[in-house]
Amino acid sequence: MNTHEVAKQVGVHKDTLLRWLRAGLVSEPGRDWRGWREFTNEQAEAIKRFAKGELTREAKSQYIFGNDSISDKLKALDWDFVDAKTDYLTHALHPYPAKFIPQITNALIQELSSIGDTVLDPFCGSGTALVEALTLKRHAIGLDANPIACLISRAKTMKLNPSEIEALHYLEGPLASMAARYTSGQTSLFNHYNEGLPPKSDKIQFWFEPHVIVELANIKKQCIELPTEASRIFALAVLSSIIVTVSKQDSDTRYVRRDKDIQNGETTKCFLRALNSAIGKAIEFADLVEDRFQCHVTQGDVLNPPNDFPQVDLVVSSPPYPNAYSYHLYHMTRMIWLDMDPFKFKKIEIGSHRKYSNKGSNGATIDTFKNEMKVVFHWLSRILKPQKYCCFVIGDSIIRGTVVPNNELLPEIAVLQRFRLVADILRNLNESKKSFNPKIGKVKHEHILIFKNEEDQDVPGGTLGLQN
Repeated sequence: MNTHEVAKQVGVHKDTLLRWLRAGLVSEPGRDWRGWREFTNEQAEAIKRFAKGELTREAKSQYIFGNDSISDKLKALDWDFVDAKTDYLTHALHPYPAKFIPQITNALIQELSSIGDTVLDPFCGSGTALVEALTLKRHAIGLDANPIACLISRAKTMKLNPSEIEALHYLEGPLASMAARYTSGQTSLFNHYNEGLPPKSDKIQFWFEPHVIVELANIKKQCIELPTEASRIFALAVLSSIIVTVSKQDSDTRYVRRDKDIQNGETTKCFLRALNSAIGKAIEFADLVEDRFQCHVTQGDVLNPPNDFPQVDLVVSSPPYPNAYSYHLYHMTRMIWLDMDPFKFKKIEIGSHRKYSNKGSNGATIDTFKNEMKVVFHWLSRILKPQKYCCFVIGDSIIRGTVVPNNELLPEIAVLQRFRLVADILRNLNESKKSFNPKIGKVKHEHILIFKNEEDQDVPGGTLGLQN
């Protein structure tokens, strides 16, 4: 059957079927001697089931990969990674909801790029893809509007030298003494330990007990007095990692207030435990990564990216699920403590639940997300080298009560910017994974979408200090 006949049988317009083919939502059939598409009955039936949303994972398996030279290794992988260890190296330095597991990025980077290439994550979050790129002997670039994300990514990807490790270890002595005095109630006798000043915000008093405020202020003072920028960034990232734990915020995935009965001295002890663990992980990371491979993390809005971005060889990212999470809200106390502006970030955060739950005229809709991702794909088409790959890991969203299949939405947007979908890999999420927004339902599956940039225009890029 030809394209017109299949479209008629499926019950869609021929242009719709052609759009599905161009976007890679259904696989290209063979061609006859004239070069025209020629569908088998089985292919037509599969397209009909796709149109009705009835295509199961098993039925779809023969259509997951399009006609592209994606490696057999990627096709054979069990992408669920049920028993995979995800807290190795610096990956567990800081909690970060909805991050993708390192095994996904590792497999994509290994198979879709080469040693010495540059890997970009335009929504770098906690830096998972950046860490994996460096360990696989690639350069890495991260971009994120969230200042906490940039702090974490920088801390996780920096190679601390021996003197910086020593300086971080030196913190343990005075802080351990401080914790002992807090615990015994002797702090009033040691006023020289009470020099740190908390941020001037009424939210600090609302979310933290008075003795916790004192301890956090003193820990922060010790961190910012470290001798190098790298050691300061690392220590402040560790401090950030415990702030929600010692606050009255229930957790990183539940924005409600509750008493936690945190005792005097426990905040400082919590920091010391986190610091000791983080230093060990940083040493392992530094031993593994070669000095010649660099990472650059930029705090910026992906909708208004810097002009001097270099061209890259691979994009691996997990874009925000619209209506799933509000990072400006859940990271608010961290940002205030670290002298960052959560309200500035709130204005440019993509996918924020607060923005999509607003039912007024300014509330975000699915068209909001579409328009934002059009800008993202347009930018990526200019900085990703021709015939190179862009990989997005994303699940469904629920916007105003309607399920939005983002694995179908993104290819429709991407094709307008000369991207072709060459793989759509469905993976199951761990059943024990805590939902980051229970009100909109637990996400049980996500898709790994692999696009190829078919833009043939060679646009010179900047360098950001990276050398290939």
